[in-house]
Amino acid sequence: MSHKVAPSVLSADFGNLQRDIEMINNSNADWFHVDIMDGVFVPNISFGFPVMASLKKHAQKPLDVHLMIVDPDRYITRFAEAGAHVLSVHIEACTHLHRSLQAIKAAGMKAGVAVNPHTNVNQLEDVAGDLDLVCLMSVNPGFGGQSFIENTYRKIEALKNMQARLGVQFDIEIDGGVTLANYKKLVDTGATVLVAGNTVFSASNPIDTISALKQ
Repeated sequence: MSHKVAPSVLSADFGNLQRDIEMINNSNADWFHVDIMDGVFVPNISFGFPVMASLKKHAQKPLDVHLMIVDPDRYITRFAEAGAHVLSVHIEACTHLHRSLQAIKAAGMKAGVAVNPHTNVNQLEDVAGDLDLVCLMSVNPGFGGQSFIENTYRKIEALKNMQARLGVQFDIEIDGGVTLANYKKLVDTGATVLVAGNTVFSASNPIDTISALKQ
């Protein structure tokens, strides 16, 4: 199965957001990756439902929404209504993770869990059968343009071992520091979704860069 590429809208030009959405529509990208930050769970604030509405209006590909917020359960239904195809919540932000995953599925979305660099992926073992996606943060969450954390490869391998041991399947998404220099190793190790922000939007030809990431 070929891997997916999900350009991160956080790195788009907000002054020309429709232009950048159309660029992704016309590219070989598979998903739009949408980071929602509240300034509490992470030290940054991104966008909310008005931008989601614009994305839903113009995007022709699924919205992969990553909630970097406290108490994400409050907004699960709202993000379903806003057009999210995949909704990922942070394990570090969920007191009752199984309940959160069930609520995401009940709202008609695929359920994902995001994991910060310091968090052991073995904590996901008891909910592995409920997961559609695990988003490995390969930088500390909150800001784009950070350097890739090399320990991410070991975490991919741990998730692959978990899948084999438990007989479950879910996408393994890498979020942060994905470049043309490391994407092949990530895919070879077991990643199935690559989030790319600066690598795509700072390129002289973003569409060509997306195509390269799909090779």
